[in-house]
Amino acid sequence: MSVRERREAWRPVLEAEMKRWSAMSCERLIAELADDQVYEVEFESRKYQVEVELLENTAKYLHVAVSVDDGSLPASIRPLTDSFIRNKENARTER
Repeated sequence: MSVRERREAWRPVLEAEMKRWSAMSCERLIAELADDQVYEVEFESRKYQVEVELLENTAKYLHVAVSVDDGSLPASIRPLTDSFIRNKENARTER
């Protein structure tokens, strides 16, 4: 399997983890991500490493990154990564 094919195999795992984490409230994200989360998941009988990190915690929003790889080298040197922004409900919009 090429590096490109391996990275594409990680995509469904990344999408599932993005969906899981982006569904959480700001309060829960802050609590869960007080420290970076690093854990392993199994998908289609294969194990994947997931890392979730709080990149920014501003007065208006949280910025969270989710990365996935399978631990293989050299592909895992650059995990497949995405991020999302969760607006804080009590933040005022400036115009």
